[in-house]
Amino acid sequence: MQLKIGTPLTLEPTYTERVEFFHCKVVEQEGNILFIDYPINTITKKTAFLVDGAQFRATFMTDEKITYAFNTEVLGRKMGNIPTIMLSCPPDEEFVKIQRREFVRVNTPVDVSVEFKNNYYQFITEDISAGGIALILKSEAPFTDGDQINLTIVLPFSNGDIRYVKTEATVIRIFEKDNRKFASIQFIDTDDIDKQYIVRFCFERQLMIRRKIDAI
Repeated sequence: MQLKIGTPLTLEPTYTERVEFFHCKVVEQEGNILFIDYPINTITKKTAFLVDGAQFRATFMTDEKITYAFNTEVLGRKMGNIPTIMLSCPPDEEFVKIQRREFVRVNTPVDVSVEFKNNYYQFITEDISAGGIALILKSEAPFTDGDQINLTIVLPFSNGDIRYVKTEATVIRIFEKDNRKFASIQFIDTDDIDKQYIVRFCFERQLMIRRKIDAI
């Protein structure tokens, strides 16, 4: 994908405990290499030093107000009138279009442990986002609409990492669809780091689904 010169990018490090973001702009593009100005840390407002090989998820918005995300890696630096950092630019099929970034919902099975009234129950998700999940109910649920529950969500990443996200949640509603029963769950006060793990997981699964579709 050809990015417009001057397009603002937001970079987020992947597979790290730290939650931080960097802002930069596209200065130039040559094929599958993007040249960006030196990024600024959104919290400290200081110029960030990005090491070669560092991996990020980049997001940007087009003139049509469509937001895209893609995985990228620092390739090196280029000295000139404006010193720039070189980032890898993936092929078009690896750009993922997203709406509200923090609530990207992906249909994928994930193991979830639910604690309710000091008892534990095992479920699998129908879908997941940074805002909540839909649980598949194989039998009558021990909870009902409006109940408060505690969740432990198992997130397996493609690099072999497994993260366990713990969060409080509210049962929004129990419903049926296509002769199957589900529970719609909304997260409450999810830790920022855990929320970023879910966002990354959803993005990764979106990309995986896209690749499978393109391979057919």
